[in-house]
Amino acid sequence: MTDGPLTVATRNPGKIREIRKILKGLPFKIQAVDEVFSGPGPVEKALTFAENAEAKAVFYSNKIPGLVVADDSGLEVDSLGGAPGVFSARFSRPRPTDEKNIKKLLHLMAGVPAEKRGARFVAAIALARHGKVIKVIEGTVRGRILTAPRGFNGFGYDPVFYYARFKKTFAELRPAEKNEVSHRGRALKRLRQYLQKRLAAGLPLFSR
Repeated sequence: MTDGPLTVATRNPGKIREIRKILKGLPFKIQAVDEVFSGPGPVEKALTFAENAEAKAVFYSNKIPGLVVADDSGLEVDSLGGAPGVFSARFSRPRPTDEKNIKKLLHLMAGVPAEKRGARFVAAIALARHGKVIKVIEGTVRGRILTAPRGFNGFGYDPVFYYARFKKTFAELRPAEKNEVSHRGRALKRLRQYLQKRLAAGLPLFSR
């Protein structure tokens, strides 16, 4: 075990499950932020996923010892000019839910033909310690938006995000399948490789 824990700085249970699964086996005690911090989180006001992830990682790493992993992710739809983007989780505010977000998305895309329903998921993962950002990694995956939800796995926009390679929505994939190809899965695998490489070389994890 290394010096200190690795805290997953999200309160989204779906993200926590995915992050824990992909980082499992690393020599850290992986813990969710709610296990060690009960105060409010930072206000997400940046215009990019990377900036939001960095802000969250810095905020929590100033309050929690050890390494902190924060993510910001969302859906960018071609026909909507990249929306909902960084507002993906808050798309149907003032009281957003996954179901309401999907309903709003499908309403805005009503009548858009299949060939123009392209979209991509984007994830930015930031690693920080003692208020300093160590590494920022991004992952993306392209698909298209269906006209109705399919599947019951996953969370967020997964039920309407169709991935052509598997001929399924992300909500129809098994967790292992989704982690293999998803935006967050790709970013987290690169983060895992980064951590493993530095640990194997005996390099510090608190400087870029």
